Amino acid sequence: METIVDCSIEMEFREIDATTQADVRLRMHDGSQLAAQGIANRNPDDRRQQRVGEEVAAARALNGLAEQLLGKAGDDIKEVMHEDAHLSH
Repeated sequence: METIVDCSIEMEFREIDATTQADVRLRMHDGSQLAAQGIANRNPDDRRQQRVGEEVAAARALNGLAEQLLGKAGDDIKEVMHEDAHLSH
């Protein structure tokens, strides 16, 4: 039996001077949401490369989201199994 579950991720970028910020939101199929933020700071001596700042900020935001998702999964396991789950990536 195949089960298909749909989740959506939205990411938004904001650039102010030498700082790029990425905000990411994950909407789970059950209606719950997780959100994280990543920031990249460009050295003022470096030339402006917007894409690079977005990539670094996005990676940091997604890493934060991954940590939260692992924590949520661990909590869900604990709720069912009544023992701590040690999840890592």
